Amino acid sequence: MWQLCEGTHPVLTDDGGAILSERTGRWTCLTPTASAAVLLLLASTSREEAASRYAKRYGISPEQAAADVRAVAEALTAQGLAHNGQTPARKRRRGWGWWR
Repeated sequence: MWQLCEGTHPVLTDDGGAILSERTGRWTCLTPTASAAVLLLLASTSREEAASRYAKRYGISPEQAAADVRAVAEALTAQGLAHNGQTPARKRRRGWGWWR
């Protein structure tokens, strides 16, 4: 099941939405349709269910909806903002890196 990582916070805006990463302190801005895809992914039990609801919402083909939802999910996963059900491994710093 697709989820946002711990420490990320989705926000709806007038222009679509955004996701704040506490880890980096950066905002990732989303278009209105990408925001809808994120909300549907979070509310659904599978990508297929989210894509089906997305297709109904926007009146597009199921294939196009699946591609759109997959693109949003993969982009946010690649940025480290989401994961596919398993908590991603944390990168450990070696040594006494706190003063570097």
